[in-house]
Amino acid sequence: QVQLVEAGGGLVQAGGSLRLSCAASGRTFSSSSMGWFRRAPGKEREIVAVISWSGRSTYYADSVKGRFTISRDNAKGTVYLQMNSLKPEDTAVYYCAASSRYGDRVVEEYKYDYWGQGTQVTVSS
Repeated sequence: QVQLVEAGGGLVQAGGSLRLSCAASGRTFSSSSMGWFRRAPGKEREIVAVISWSGRSTYYADSVKGRFTISRDNAKGTVYLQMNSLKPEDTAVYYCAASSRYGDRVVEEYKYDYWGQGTQVTVSS
């Protein structure tokens, strides 16, 4: 069993930065692929970034590439999403997810079986 708790969301002006964190409890964190997803108002949930269990492999959606950075600290059981140069279109609820079955970088949403409650990110223009 893995429990995920996100933090760090908030209101920021366009061009600003936020750092999201996701604290995980459970023995499988250090061997799990971890991902950040988001759901904007009226849209489907979409992938943002993914990181392998070792941290050596990452994936970014084209819309955030070059602006967002995913990282993890297995000793602290935490995964981060550094978001720079934020745009109004980044406004969404951001979710942290863990895959108990896959450690390599996985981008398929259905392979993630644990989800956090979400944290709201609002970017004003």
